[in-house]
Amino acid sequence: MIAYVTVGADDIARARRFYTAFLPALGYDMSEGPEGLSFALPVAPGQAPHPDFYVKPPFDGATASAGNGAMVAFEAQSQQQVRTLHAAAIAAGGSDEGAPGFRAAYSAGFYVGYLRDPHGNKIALFSNNPSEPGRNGEVGG
Repeated sequence: MIAYVTVGADDIARARRFYTAFLPALGYDMSEGPEGLSFALPVAPGQAPHPDFYVKPPFDGATASAGNGAMVAFEAQSQQQVRTLHAAAIAAGGSDEGAPGFRAAYSAGFYVGYLRDPHGNKIALFSNNPSEPGRNGEVGG
């Protein structure tokens, strides 16, 4: 099981603006300390914890850089939420890496939008809600 994911950021204020534009809407709580930003989903009693998401300056003191091929995906509740949060993240300093929509390479119900955070890290916002129409127009894919 993945315990946490960390992305690098040199400008924590810019990163905070970007990530708080959509992660709280997905249920994440944020804490901030001298080491950077920590995002976590609440854990109900008896429930296994979800992976945490950290945004921090690199430990080695070098400039933060995005990994080639690395991406972090966050699940939204609906296609509309993907569109809304994708737009909010762009307005908060991110850049569009692929508009929300269906992709022929994925299952018919997989709806996704791609972004780059202000430091170049690739982020996906997706919904695979079986109660919504898929790319073929039918509910459930």
